[in-house]
Amino acid sequence: MIKKRHNNLKTVKKSSSPTQIALQKFVKNKIAMASLIFLILVAIISIIAPLLAPLPINQQDLLNIKGDMTSQNLLGTDSGGRDNFSRLLYAGRVSLTIGLVSTIGMLVIGIAIGVISGYFGGLLDTLLMRITEFVMLFPFLIFAIVLNAALGDKIKNPYGSAIILVGVIIILSWGGIARLVRGKVMQEKENEYFLAAKSIGTPTYKIILKHLLPNILSVVIVQATLTFAGMIVVESGLSFLGFGISKSIPSWGNMLSDAQEGDIISSKPWIWMPPALMIMFTILSINFVGEGLKDAFNPKGRK
Repeated sequence: MIKKRHNNLKTVKKSSSPTQIALQKFVKNKIAMASLIFLILVAIISIIAPLLAPLPINQQDLLNIKGDMTSQNLLGTDSGGRDNFSRLLYAGRVSLTIGLVSTIGMLVIGIAIGVISGYFGGLLDTLLMRITEFVMLFPFLIFAIVLNAALGDKIKNPYGSAIILVGVIIILSWGGIARLVRGKVMQEKENEYFLAAKSIGTPTYKIILKHLLPNILSVVIVQATLTFAGMIVVESGLSFLGFGISKSIPSWGNMLSDAQEGDIISSKPWIWMPPALMIMFTILSINFVGEGLKDAFNPKGRK
């Protein structure tokens, strides 16, 4: 009997937490892990871009505009005679930073609004959800274009356009996260642990920080990865249309915008294809990581 109890205690000690089980399942997902490794490599290359770039990103060679691939210009030059390879290395830094900062800002606002609305309910919930619906219905693209047209000539700092773009994205794109978090909080409020914490008089901030947030964290993480991919697409699309960040700042969208001419698209793929492939593979990798996290944190898939 004593030996049997000892074996049971060892089994309990060896049991893994739900988070550990989810991480183990994620690691076994080969596509998700390969995508994560690719994203880490892109991030590392973007960080050390000043060490890898053979030429300054804004150095112009006016005698070699839209030039072919050479030993000095591995991916040719753009319409301003600037080295495409150097700009491609820096472009990842800009695009990923804008996507990451925008996602973090949206998560902070969305989680705060969603938790407050779902936890307290009543009139406060109604008011916050009406504001959220207004934000979600606001025409983001039109507002971004109008704001760029109004402030574009007044911004002297080239990075000012990036700051404005990030601000517009954060202010107008947190609604979906807020609604998702609100729904999850309202589900968690029906569970026994929440009712028990309320019955013993646990302070509200402790219930939110120690009980609600840890239990909705998996949903937030999955949504964050998908949002991150969406923000990179937004930046690239607006920059491609000419309403994103300053043309002097290299980003994947700006590089595609510089390569819109017919002769470049038809006969010089080394100018437009690298940034296009980077956007495609980065977005696919982020989505694969998000799907991997979604499967890993799905309670129905755990053994």
